[in-house]
Amino acid sequence: MWLVSESRTLKLQLKLVRATTAIAAANPFSLFNSLCTSTCSQNLEEENKIQQTHNLFLQDLSKKMATNLDDYTVIKEGEAEILMHKKNTVFYNNAQVNNRDLSIAVLRAFISKRKQEYEAHLLKIANRAKKASENDSSESAVEEVDNKTPPEDHKTNGKCESVEEASPVESCTTMEGSVKIDEECDADEEKIDQSELKGPKELKPPIVLEALSASGLRALRYAREIEGIGQVIALDNDPASVEACRRNIKFNGSVAVSKVESHLADARVYMLENPNKFDVVDLDPYGSPSVFLDSAVQSVADGGILMCTATDMAVLCGGNGEVCYSKYGSYPTRGKYIHEMALRIVLASIESHANRYKRYIVPVLSFQKDFYLRVFVRVYTSASAMKDTPLKLSYVYQCTGCDSFHLQPLGRSITKNTSVRHLPGFGPVVPQECTDCGKKFVMGGPIWSAPIHDQEWVASIIADVNRMKSKYPAYEHISAILNTISEELPDVPLFLSLHSLSSTLKCTSPSAVLFRSAVINAGYRISRTHVCALGLKSDAPMDVIWDIMRCWVKNHPIKGQPADQPGSVILAKEPVLQANFARAVASLSKAQAKKVARFLPNPEKHWGPKLRAGRTITSKHISLLGEAALNGVLNHEENNEEEPKSKKPKTEENTSTS
Repeated sequence: MWLVSESRTLKLQLKLVRATTAIAAANPFSLFNSLCTSTCSQNLEEENKIQQTHNLFLQDLSKKMATNLDDYTVIKEGEAEILMHKKNTVFYNNAQVNNRDLSIAVLRAFISKRKQEYEAHLLKIANRAKKASENDSSESAVEEVDNKTPPEDHKTNGKCESVEEASPVESCTTMEGSVKIDEECDADEEKIDQSELKGPKELKPPIVLEALSASGLRALRYAREIEGIGQVIALDNDPASVEACRRNIKFNGSVAVSKVESHLADARVYMLENPNKFDVVDLDPYGSPSVFLDSAVQSVADGGILMCTATDMAVLCGGNGEVCYSKYGSYPTRGKYIHEMALRIVLASIESHANRYKRYIVPVLSFQKDFYLRVFVRVYTSASAMKDTPLKLSYVYQCTGCDSFHLQPLGRSITKNTSVRHLPGFGPVVPQECTDCGKKFVMGGPIWSAPIHDQEWVASIIADVNRMKSKYPAYEHISAILNTISEELPDVPLFLSLHSLSSTLKCTSPSAVLFRSAVINAGYRISRTHVCALGLKSDAPMDVIWDIMRCWVKNHPIKGQPADQPGSVILAKEPVLQANFARAVASLSKAQAKKVARFLPNPEKHWGPKLRAGRTITSKHISLLGEAALNGVLNHEENNEEEPKSKKPKTEENTSTS
């Protein structure tokens, strides 16, 4: 089980009951303290730390739990343990274990990559210093030769004489004479020498901001499981969540106490007050992250990583297109690729917010699973690189009759010698009616059309996950996601559904192996997608895809259909390409060849979104929680009801409205 629920507090309560009544009445936690002291390590220093941590925890615990120990359950995930109240006062969802495991894996890769980049920077500085010293020695040799030759009578014309590429300063201009010129040149050289003597700043552990912490489980796992992590700051604007987070910090011992700190604050204001401060910013809201993006891209340090979750999939997938546009600045289309389009809409929105501050993003990993999506992007500052953003965005034209879709880039660039000119993109890329079925197009976007993964990062994360599989409670699921992502075509936006193509033509569907073979034999690339088990990503144009399907229907005839149907219009045309369905060597992916599972079932029933914290759990929430969990909560509430009730009976005066 991924979720280990130990009734540790219940055990403590039983020990208290066994104690004498007088001791229990005077101090119900005295026996607990003595038991903790007796079981501590023989090392005195370690024993004192553990005892101090337990005392802090008990002081906080005794305020709220002195008479209701059975209201709390210990939940263990990874190396972290938290105390959760059964009344849904603080949000927690066990289904997000995949999210948390992948975040830990990405953070480990980020720390390793950050260290490599720092070492490369040091090497670059060392090479530059070495080159500068060689230039200085050659310059001194030239000066000795010049001293031996008779001086020429000439003027400096306001410039310092120097050997080309010998000095880091090309020239120094002056207003008054050569004496001032020499002084300025000497001053510049002294500044450069001093900056070189100081050397680069020491690489400090990354500072992590969890902007919406709730129970603090994610922050605690970061602090306890990731080696080399720095301070972890957990924020929440709910007093109950902050109280629970602080209680859980103390409950997890000295490591958590020393690394994790919890604050009651509005995440948006806190991030605006700390620009360029955090190496890692984690956004995992209940719903849409759109209101946090503007402040988040400002608070990330240059080269830092922003991790963002969105659970409003109904909005992102086109259920309310106008709401999606108001939140993310893009309009979704209802294609079979809609879950990948949701990923690309969020990435385009983050890029838009970053561009306002001369910043841009580089996605390293993006995935959609269950009821949410998650993106990991690095944030950089560069006014020149920011100009390439229109090249990474595209509009989507989706046919209303068939599965044909086309992308129109938002911008283009022209390179001449060393100069680059940015221009609007050419359009439209489609006519008014679809050339395949004759129906109209709808337009969506703009979406992120550049790669959404960095395959080098993905390979590094997979190696780390396989090496430390025991550290990940959801190892099988995250391994399946990562392996599927590693086989995706990185430069092909969106995907097709083989069953949807067959549905349009009203024919039996070819097997994925045969269809992939036909595409490969036609000279194009094709791969699976992690978003959909039936999805296929290919760089083949739509006319080639339909030609393959026409050849399939010729070999597998179908019944006659009305002439005005999109499938009939498509099949009325003769195929230009004669498809070859002979099985290709690359028709099976590496995961398929090794029979590695890629789309695993949910580990338990009712695996999905949970009720928002603070809402009263009733019988109508059975679809979210399950019958067993719901009965447990309701029975617990019934047992805790006191008689008589403190509520006043309703009267005519009480029920009147003003």
